[in-house]
Amino acid sequence: MVPASLIINDDAALWLHRAPHGKRLALLAKQDHRWHSLFHGDAESSRESFVLKLCPTDHANAYALQTVLPNLKPAPLGLNVSAGCGDRLGMATPGHARAFANTNVLPIFAQQSIREMTRTKRTPQDVMCDATWGAFESGWRNAVGADADHLKVPADIDACAAAGFTFYTIDPGAHVDSEADAATAAQLQTKVAALRWNDLESSIINPSASLRTSLQSLYEDKSFDLEDRKIKIDAASLMRALAKYGNAIAHVTQMYRHLESKGVPFELEVSVDETETPTTHAEHIFIVSELKRLGVKWVSLAPRYVGRFEKGVDYIGDLKELENDLNVHAQIARVFGPYKLSLHSGSDKFSVYPLIVKATRGVVHLKTAGTSYLEALRVIASVDAKFFREIAELGYERYPTDRASYHVSAELSRAPVLKNLADAQLPSLLDHFDSREILHVTYGSALEKWGGQLKEIVRKNEGLYYEFLEKHFVKHVRPFSDF
Repeated sequence: MVPASLIINDDAALWLHRAPHGKRLALLAKQDHRWHSLFHGDAESSRESFVLKLCPTDHANAYALQTVLPNLKPAPLGLNVSAGCGDRLGMATPGHARAFANTNVLPIFAQQSIREMTRTKRTPQDVMCDATWGAFESGWRNAVGADADHLKVPADIDACAAAGFTFYTIDPGAHVDSEADAATAAQLQTKVAALRWNDLESSIINPSASLRTSLQSLYEDKSFDLEDRKIKIDAASLMRALAKYGNAIAHVTQMYRHLESKGVPFELEVSVDETETPTTHAEHIFIVSELKRLGVKWVSLAPRYVGRFEKGVDYIGDLKELENDLNVHAQIARVFGPYKLSLHSGSDKFSVYPLIVKATRGVVHLKTAGTSYLEALRVIASVDAKFFREIAELGYERYPTDRASYHVSAELSRAPVLKNLADAQLPSLLDHFDSREILHVTYGSALEKWGGQLKEIVRKNEGLYYEFLEKHFVKHVRPFSDF
């Protein structure tokens, strides 16, 4: 038995049972108890009027478990401080849950992007169910969310809605034109003329058109009051904001309306963080004002902040500049919302957490992903040096290709040379900037070649994995709980 998982409800009990062939859900209840009809499995024994049934930890039983334990069914989390925990192996939730214990931070244990699902060969149902079983194993009794992360097309929404996700992160990055930042006035005119004006339900020069609003009349040379300053959008700033974000706004609106039509409970996050250039404060105001005008409702927004937020490492840039940037973005979120500011690529940004918590006054969402996979590699480095060397060698080989879809700056030339490291030194690769990023972004190649073997080693050492995760995520979660 996993003691933390035990649930006793009147004349029935549920717990997670360990066996040589893997974990099973154990159900002990009277023969006519309604729970027996919810879970499928095999009756192992009966005594008097009670039946013990052992049930597989599969999708169907996971959704039945959400019925019996409603707190495990994801729900919208609103403006409460929250944090998302990516889990590329589907094994990390018990360790994550330990870190959230005794904090006021609401967790999103089920979080994965479609890009990551493709690389890990997982479905939205896999992500949901692994998180549900992990939360049950840990004895989690509070609310949870579920983040369908970085969705780009309506079909992504359909797949995740069917699995029961409740937090939808729309990523219009492919529709953001970062070239607008350096474009000439003539180039901006050309870009603006080519925008999806019908989808924006507006115009730039013809305010008399039916059902259209002139964006010039709404924004040009207008000042917007924040808490301690005014932000003015002049003609040049408006054209640049339009060229850069116009089509992205149209895409978010399309995705929102499609999601709204599904008739499922949801909250929306808008993410423009995976772009080449920062989101200015004027552009932030323009984005949210336009989304409001178009009827979009959202709970959090991830601008592209100044500096670099790379995968699995701390912030790169001037912290004072970032602090000033965050303070103004947070004012915009309060004045034009309220909504949460979201910190994407947020894992390991320990120098940033106090700044964003202070700026947002705790109205904030933290998003992490691959850092949990790196803790799994730390387990392997600790117990199977030979296999870890193979994973690292493949990572070095694949990095020039696999880095293409990430904003990372690690260089192979700076990474430690594997043959120069003794076995006892291998875990240190996970603390070195370059090798850490290399291992982070080459996870897909590692799982493609050795996914089963990698997971089996972690499974056999899950206690160590949970210990590493708890230690690592306490450092992530505590700053958000102490505001």
